[in-house]
Amino acid sequence: MMHNPMAYMANQAYRGAATSVPPLKAVSMLLGGAITSLQKSLNAQEGRRFEEGHEHLMKATAILRGLSHNLDFAKGGAVAERVFQTYNVLILASLKAYGRPHARESFRRIIAGLTELREAWESVDATLRGSKADSARTG
Repeated sequence: MMHNPMAYMANQAYRGAATSVPPLKAVSMLLGGAITSLQKSLNAQEGRRFEEGHEHLMKATAILRGLSHNLDFAKGGAVAERVFQTYNVLILASLKAYGRPHARESFRRIIAGLTELREAWESVDATLRGSKADSARTG
């Protein structure tokens, strides 16, 4: 049972998204949400609206936490473990960078990493959809 309300909300967001769209599309959408939240957090920090910036930061990290809690380690094995570690590194880096003098550069690197991760998931999704379409034509 989850005791952290933000983690619970992130978990529910993932589950809600995964039931309304295909799971890989849900992952892509949620990573996009984390990216947007981090961008908003950075903008708020730079505008000295620290409470607002913190709220956006918490939303971004909750999304990443929700994604990490929904990995299937039985099916994903070492890849799932690596993705779990990646999500957690990104969460910690975001938390450590917040409010620091180097926040702009740190957030830009984190956002770039999340963007690359989202693009990778989108590529996997496109590849799988292409394979299913090929199977349907030949099957």
